[in-house]
Amino acid sequence: MNQAKDRRRSGNPAVRAAAARITAAGGQPRITWRNWVGGARLRTLPLAVAPVAAGAGIAHMVRDFSWPLSLLALAVAVFLQIGVNYANDYSDGIRGTDDFRVGPARLTGSGLVEPKRVLALALGFFALAAISGLAAVVLSGRWWFLALGVLAILAAWFYTGGKRPYGYAGLGEVMVFIFFGLVATVGTVYLQSDVQTQEAWFAGAGVGLFAVAVLVVNNLRDIPTDRLAGKRTLSVRIGATASRVLYILCVLLPFAVPLLFGFVNPGMVLVWFVLLLVVPAVLIVLWGRTPRELILVLQLTSFAALAYGILLGVGFAF
Repeated sequence: MNQAKDRRRSGNPAVRAAAARITAAGGQPRITWRNWVGGARLRTLPLAVAPVAAGAGIAHMVRDFSWPLSLLALAVAVFLQIGVNYANDYSDGIRGTDDFRVGPARLTGSGLVEPKRVLALALGFFALAAISGLAAVVLSGRWWFLALGVLAILAAWFYTGGKRPYGYAGLGEVMVFIFFGLVATVGTVYLQSDVQTQEAWFAGAGVGLFAVAVLVVNNLRDIPTDRLAGKRTLSVRIGATASRVLYILCVLLPFAVPLLFGFVNPGMVLVWFVLLLVVPAVLIVLWGRTPRELILVLQLTSFAALAYGILLGVGFAF
């Protein structure tokens, strides 16, 4: 079985290229800091920043904004995002899922890093998220956030980890909407404020839809390889055409928020500038067919999510 896996890896052009780049003169693998940074998938961090920015803006709107609590909420979100990226690298790698992927080789899937080292790094970032969350709870006195933090870490791990990862069952989009949309945005507000505000839920839904859009276009690109690996993502289940429609809905529906609140929050006009990123991404999704084009959509959508969260927060705050 290991020999079959080795043959698949050696046939993967991404793995061959990675091995060529990081092999020393003596023929032994040499891992550099760039490989570890690549494993963190920093391009996904906008999805962690966006909901906190939106939530902080709403907290400012209700005059309960706190820099320390906002920064701690941001630390929790960022550390969780990096942790889940390393956890996915580990889990997909040991399952053999990454043996079929096309693109940059993963740390574990390439066979150039011991899986335990990647797992240790994932757990380390989960621990940093837990420490940041604990500090926020102590400062705010909202002890029920501890249970929410535990749920967030479990959701991060079981996305691709465990015997039955929900990411392999087509439920990744649902959980991303909940945790990188509603929980992160509403949690940032309620961490600082006792005011019950509907704006937090609408903003969380808008940010969450952008996060779903990022996952949808990523899975759309990976449909052929995910089918080979037995990874039944939502895009694998519904097909490419339905995935494209879902993506377009996810990047357009969030603009219902500035439309709804623009009459009482004039700053919401800034959010409409995000369409400068969204419209090209939608056009490429409609007519693009190559993985390279979808990677461009992935980048545009990540930046659009970040801009949306920040400008939404500014719109509510001022």
